Amino acid sequence: MGLIPEAFARSTVAREGEAGEAWLAELPGIVDDLLGHWDLERDGDVLHGQVGVVVPVRGDAVLKVSFPHPGNVHEPDAFEAWDGRGAVKLYERDDARYAMLLERAHPSTLVEHTGDLAAIAGDLLGQLTIPAPDGLPRMSEKADTWAEELHKDAAELDHPLPDVVVREAMAAVDELCREQPETLVHGDFHSSNILRAEREPWLAVDPKGYVGDPAFDAAIFLRTRAYHLYLAGAGDLPRTLRTELDQFAEASGVDAVRIRRWCQLIVVQSAFWGRRHGFGRARTGAQLDRVIAVIDDLAVSWTD
Repeated sequence: MGLIPEAFARSTVAREGEAGEAWLAELPGIVDDLLGHWDLERDGDVLHGQVGVVVPVRGDAVLKVSFPHPGNVHEPDAFEAWDGRGAVKLYERDDARYAMLLERAHPSTLVEHTGDLAAIAGDLLGQLTIPAPDGLPRMSEKADTWAEELHKDAAELDHPLPDVVVREAMAAVDELCREQPETLVHGDFHSSNILRAEREPWLAVDPKGYVGDPAFDAAIFLRTRAYHLYLAGAGDLPRTLRTELDQFAEASGVDAVRIRRWCQLIVVQSAFWGRRHGFGRARTGAQLDRVIAVIDDLAVSWTD
């Protein structure tokens, strides 16, 4: 299939170690076998995300093969349930090899769009909000782990977050996480996973596939949106995000109060995560310190 993208190979080995190296060695053969099995012809350069390669094929489709990880198991289940509603269509699946034949979308993402991003994303989430199929993991199963991590991080980490901010995040776990709707949740709903398309203006990709609260997806979108606004030098970031939350809620039909409560939890989790692990583009040093300071301010603003 040609060379595996170097950046993808490096990141896979860095993340997965020897298991990643072994999978990369098998990947060209896996792709060639699937191309033959599904009678496909390549139609462009190999692309990639964080966990998989995307091979364009004739017929306005792409072959996606992901690293075999539990987090990738239910992606085809989500696509199958949506059946093209708000997301790219699933044409074929090979679960043993974590492979799918999907509708092709453009590489342009919502990140690059100028306009009412929150309204666009909210409208899309409204389309994705459907009853969950059987067999998906439940987000409510994460509640105990999230509560334990919050208590541990609050006690062990050096941070300036007021007690009331941490308490509100802990209360949100009990309020939101333990009992959730029987709804299909994308699980990683952010601007980079919303692509330009032909059949519809925008379509979602890369779902995790959970049963849970659609307000969680809204909060994930706003968390990533906050980072992009920060990079763009947005002046009053908390005020801008509150406006976008309202726009998202109106467009999606998801309750704004629940979105805000999820934001209170997720931003505190992010503040603690950054202190322990850093972030993808800010692992250490002054850049990480600046990002964490912005997150701390947001955590306080969501509680005010």
